[in-house]
Amino acid sequence: MSRAFVNEDQAAAQASQPVERRVSDQPNYVTAKGLEQLQRRVAELNGLRGELQALGERADKQRWADTERDLRYFVARVQSAQVVPPALSQDKVQIGSRVRFADENGEEHTVQLVGEDQADAAHGLVNWGSPLGRALLGAKPGDEVLWRRPAGDQSIEVIAIMGEA
Repeated sequence: MSRAFVNEDQAAAQASQPVERRVSDQPNYVTAKGLEQLQRRVAELNGLRGELQALGERADKQRWADTERDLRYFVARVQSAQVVPPALSQDKVQIGSRVRFADENGEEHTVQLVGEDQADAAHGLVNWGSPLGRALLGAKPGDEVLWRRPAGDQSIEVIAIMGEA
């Protein structure tokens, strides 16, 4: 057999392997709700793994590889999780706090600072390590902070801090 065919076979095998999910370098601070979500995800993936194992040779190899990759990632995230105490303070923004702020146009927004895996901007859940999260972290009502954004820096004012939702 020609070496060209061997190399193509190896390239095809490598292409079917999923790329590992990158684990962030920032500390894995999570809310209690965030840890529950991570644990649920691990349980779901373990269930899927069991279903794929039951199928044996008939199992979709790509789905199996993706499941194993995701399971490695989420198990590592659960193991590295550092649960923060509930955010009860209304005097200082901390992980878990819900924050109402006004942008330079006077438009008000409400977000909650959460761990990286719990973040969901569409639902107002912002990673504490994101540019917005870092700008708000430690701020007090009435503080004006600088939100460093790729689209340009913006000054925002903290209006109110509420406890966890």
